[in-house]
Amino acid sequence: CAMANIQIRKYRDEDAEIVKELFTLGMSEHVPSSFTHILKQPLTQMLLMCTFCALITSSKSFLLPVLAVTLLLAGFRQMVIYMFNKYIETSLSKDLNNISETYLQQKDSCFWVAESDGRVVGTVGCLPAESAPEFMELKRMSVRRSHRGMGIAKALCRIVADFTRERGFPAVILYTSVVQTGAQKLYEHMGYTKTGEFVVPELAAKILNFTLFEYRLDLQQNKERD
Repeated sequence: CAMANIQIRKYRDEDAEIVKELFTLGMSEHVPSSFTHILKQPLTQMLLMCTFCALITSSKSFLLPVLAVTLLLAGFRQMVIYMFNKYIETSLSKDLNNISETYLQQKDSCFWVAESDGRVVGTVGCLPAESAPEFMELKRMSVRRSHRGMGIAKALCRIVADFTRERGFPAVILYTSVVQTGAQKLYEHMGYTKTGEFVVPELAAKILNFTLFEYRLDLQQNKERD
């Protein structure tokens, strides 16, 4: 069994650095797909095309417009990297720099790690959702690339669902971005349904149509809860 040597346990303070590293690596993986997403946007394509056409008409040279478009593409990529670095920085300061205080010392909150041969290879946390405190929110799900496809993410999803059920909450919600297609498939496979869609409030994200999806897992046996 792929999960045979995997142990899921509660977070301990000595896990701090490896958890932050896992989260940072996991988020950085989405830079290429986010860059591709931006290139597919009509606004981006129109800007690149207009720049190219305007320069080729005015300069009568092929080199200048190619150079300009190349510089624009490099600029877009740097913007994506900046967006992700900003998100990572915000996430670390919001909860990942002090997991014990945020998750383990609060009511109805917890944080787990998946361990393989003594090495942390996966993480997940949950706490009452800021936007809807009547629901539990799954957060900071991450599995090391070398250990994907072993059922770890599914096991982490289940532990959150069980914890939520035990605490008497009717549902688990989570947020994932338009580029995280693998995560979306996993959550849908685990019984989550898409319940909302909105654009990240930052101006760059609005311009580039960088959408977040809200997913929800209804826990049937708790539907009668007052």
